[in-house]
Amino acid sequence: MSSYDYDLFVIGGGSGGVRGARMAAATGARVGLAEMDRFGGTCVIRGCVPKKLLGYAAHFSEDFEDAAAYGWQVGARSFDWPTLIANKDKEIARLEGIYQKLLNDAGVSIHRGRARFIDAHTLAVGEERITARHILIAVGGHPVVPDIPGHDYGFTSDQAFHLGTLPKRIVVVGGGYIAVEFAGIFNGLGAEVTQLYRGEQILRGFDDDVRDTLAEEIRKKGVDLRCHANPARIDQQGDGSLLVTLESGETIETDGVMFATGRRANTSGLGLDRAGVKFTHDGFVLVDDYSKSNVDSIHAVGDVTNRVQLTPVAIAEAMAFVDTVFRGSPQAADHHNVPSAVFSQPPVAVVGLREGEAAERGHRLEVYRTSFRPMKHTLTGRDEKTMMKLIVDADSRVVLGAHMVGLDSPEIMQGLGVAVKAGVTKEIFDATIGIHPTSAEEFVTMRTPLRTVERKAAE
Repeated sequence: MSSYDYDLFVIGGGSGGVRGARMAAATGARVGLAEMDRFGGTCVIRGCVPKKLLGYAAHFSEDFEDAAAYGWQVGARSFDWPTLIANKDKEIARLEGIYQKLLNDAGVSIHRGRARFIDAHTLAVGEERITARHILIAVGGHPVVPDIPGHDYGFTSDQAFHLGTLPKRIVVVGGGYIAVEFAGIFNGLGAEVTQLYRGEQILRGFDDDVRDTLAEEIRKKGVDLRCHANPARIDQQGDGSLLVTLESGETIETDGVMFATGRRANTSGLGLDRAGVKFTHDGFVLVDDYSKSNVDSIHAVGDVTNRVQLTPVAIAEAMAFVDTVFRGSPQAADHHNVPSAVFSQPPVAVVGLREGEAAERGHRLEVYRTSFRPMKHTLTGRDEKTMMKLIVDADSRVVLGAHMVGLDSPEIMQGLGVAVKAGVTKEIFDATIGIHPTSAEEFVTMRTPLRTVERKAAE
């Protein structure tokens, strides 16, 4: 008879935590889980799912305009933000119910409240003390805002999903994927959007051609994107509007300010120090390839580890954790060649290495790139371009990276992700017959390199 209350106790009811709890319970382990808020975590409750629903809504403004070119006569139209938010909330509640049902059906004991470490095997949830042989931290992260005067007048992506009304003018602060996604959403829904980013170009960490293409396209759509621009303070004016003063001294009048300026781990108050767990200065748990912390009984998965902050990655890490700890088959989650997408307008999708990254790793490269107007817009006349790019090792012929900006890019990239993961060569791309007429066929018809990049000399 075990001296512990549980074989596994999971802290956090998001995608990684729920998957880890369910799969561990399926091995016969006694599993408990603590959640202080809603089941589903960032992705389901306040991230990718509701954000994509809002993205669908935002795109209708262009769809109505484009319909005329195809013979449709669209009558008077208007947009109602409260209706969208109410329908979104209904869908999120449905998904949350599914997550809770999955836990119940798996036999996981649910504890409502904030868990805190007492020691490496003991937790407090409210007034209850719980012991476990293994503890899995899956608490995710939260958005942070810059410490400038008046920052309380702004809101974050978490709060954006629950605004009572849609501001007529919005300043979005940030240049990452959350910032560009919400800038596109608000712009598509009719707000006047200014996006401020302190850096050289948006989407730091993406391929330069992706960054430049998306910046050009979102400006075409009406977003006032300003790089090298950063707010210094926010003041409320007499009529309730806000005045954003930039570090340059320039001012912008607006009705709302959204901060998308980074995320930190939800580990404050968790008591990691009492359990002896090592973590970074901003609270992310340090783990090895098997998601184990420096304390043998404590593992962590998902955004709280700050490895690859994507829901499917958290799920993969949770599955590998269960294999390692409860199935006797040690597995390390594979973080290489993970496809990802930015649901901007137009969307971005990538897999594998960036051009600069591949060059820095010593590859001699062939770079293939094309840019064109999608067939849909040959009738609408809309000035929107699609960009596709392949990064190829010139010696092995292996495709090291694929990048796309344009309509349907996330759906297209999922298939390419399989190919790149399998180590596909450029000759296989060339030998593949394209599906015509599609944008996707361009990936298998690019024959002539745009440029070659010689191997960098060792420094």
